[in-house]
Amino acid sequence: MSVAFVKEESAETAAETLLPDRPISPHPNLVTEAGLEQLKRQLEEAREAYQASSAIDDINERRRQAAGPLRDLRYLTERVRTAQIVPDPTDTEVVAFGHTVTFSREDGRVQTYRIVGEDEADPKAGSISYVSPVARQLVGKRVGDVVMAGGQELELLSITLQDVC
Repeated sequence: MSVAFVKEESAETAAETLLPDRPISPHPNLVTEAGLEQLKRQLEEAREAYQASSAIDDINERRRQAAGPLRDLRYLTERVRTAQIVPDPTDTEVVAFGHTVTFSREDGRVQTYRIVGEDEADPKAGSISYVSPVARQLVGKRVGDVVMAGGQELELLSITLQDVC
């Protein structure tokens, strides 16, 4: 039965439960091993949240509670399916995916980030996506190289193999 023929509350609830899909990046889904494990954990959490919502008796509330987890299930299933694990780098000659880099900015700030996949990037926790403007400028560079990013010069100070987290 169409929601047009039921009470108004149900029509509003149906509209609330039709969440748009999370956008999927057009870039290759490169991940570290830890990044893939993180995606798998998030997928399992979304499954559990969706299953928990199935137990709700009130159909309108069930739809509301299931909407987010269902959207996340679609997104995370696709991200796990398309994940391409990039092995950890083995040397520190040039910046590559998985390296931790330290650079200085023109304004004197020194920053350290690990270059990782899009879904595992968290700048506040010390990681940036390999497709971010800073990472794109630094990949392939050596210690001492200077690049432009965000209208500023960045000087690459170090390349290491360890996490900053």
